[in-house]
Amino acid sequence: MTAHTIFVCTTCASKWENGTRVGESGGEKLLKRLQDDYQNLQEQEIKIQPVECMSACNRACVICFAAQDKYTYLFGDISPDLSSKELAGVFECADKYCNHPQGLLPWAERPDPLKKGVLARIPAIPVEARSSASALL
Repeated sequence: MTAHTIFVCTTCASKWENGTRVGESGGEKLLKRLQDDYQNLQEQEIKIQPVECMSACNRACVICFAAQDKYTYLFGDISPDLSSKELAGVFECADKYCNHPQGLLPWAERPDPLKKGVLARIPAIPVEARSSASALL
């Protein structure tokens, strides 16, 4: 079984004073909401992992769906205050990602927060390229 991860940027929507981050960031709030809601679902083996920065600061808050041998999706412009329905939509989309062999998420099947905010769909590294790279090491 492929391990699936939802990465959540924890520095997104941070407040800064005199070069120091203060308070809880929007990304940290979003992470907590996802973790709390995930406890109620447990339908798929999805790991929710905080990441310090995904370099999409002007599109905060940012999450990413990733798994080996699948497309990687980067989503931005996600509110840390998603409604319960929107949170359910994120997990429904993650479930579709898990169940598709290549992780494809057709635009029409994504919930609004993930439909409007897609920043990238990155293809999986081909098996041949991985085996060639490891042969060089």
